[in-house]
Amino acid sequence: MNILDSITRDKIKEVELRKTLIPKKQLEQSVLFQRETISLGDKLRQSSSGIIAEHKRRSPSKSVINSSLNVFDVAIGYENAGVCGMSILTDGKYFGGSLDDLLTSRASCRLPLLRKEFIIDEYQILEAKAFGADVILLIAAILTRDDIKALSEFSKSLNLEVLLEVHNEEELHKSIMPSLDMLGVNNRNLKTFDVSLETSKTLSALIPDEFIKVSESGISNVDAIKTLRTHGYQGFLIGENFMKTEDPGTNAKAFINKLDN
Repeated sequence: MNILDSITRDKIKEVELRKTLIPKKQLEQSVLFQRETISLGDKLRQSSSGIIAEHKRRSPSKSVINSSLNVFDVAIGYENAGVCGMSILTDGKYFGGSLDDLLTSRASCRLPLLRKEFIIDEYQILEAKAFGADVILLIAAILTRDDIKALSEFSKSLNLEVLLEVHNEEELHKSIMPSLDMLGVNNRNLKTFDVSLETSKTLSALIPDEFIKVSESGISNVDAIKTLRTHGYQGFLIGENFMKTEDPGTNAKAFINKLDN
């Protein structure tokens, strides 16, 4: 069993447990459930950098990345750096995140927030809305076409944008539908954890122009972004490169300044 299968199997159990702890109605009555969401898509279209900066404590491939930082400070730092949006890992077992990280980030900044999670159930989308997210991630590798359609349409009904992540041509072809806002290409093979920007370059030509193209994983320098832009990418999700430092916000700011010059 590969890591993605393990995460999905555990996630099914986790979601069933969470449903018994907090009923849907309680999520819908949350103060944040009624807030007006902020469009990540608009920010990416208008931006000169296109950076979506991530908060990630650890990962199955790298173990601990940075567990000493306060997510409140990271969010403020990213906002001051001028990023377009912030991605927040909320998986606990494999990434050391939580929904509280999302809530704390929402309290500390006005950035569009992406709940980065292994979403398999509408309940998790309600959670995202209740805890202050503006965008949700759907991963094609763990969902059927019908799943993607149902979950993305449900998200849109809550005014949440949808970033759909693919790893190969097969996943891309099963996923393209009007209820998506952004199509993300993950350069990391979630089965082997090998990273190659060629994945983004190859798939870019197959993504229709009405979707914002986002390249994810393995982006560690300005040259990579400049190359990916020539392939039509407007969004660049960067986590580890900033999070492995003592001050992610300052490093994001320096990266963006370098990109703009």
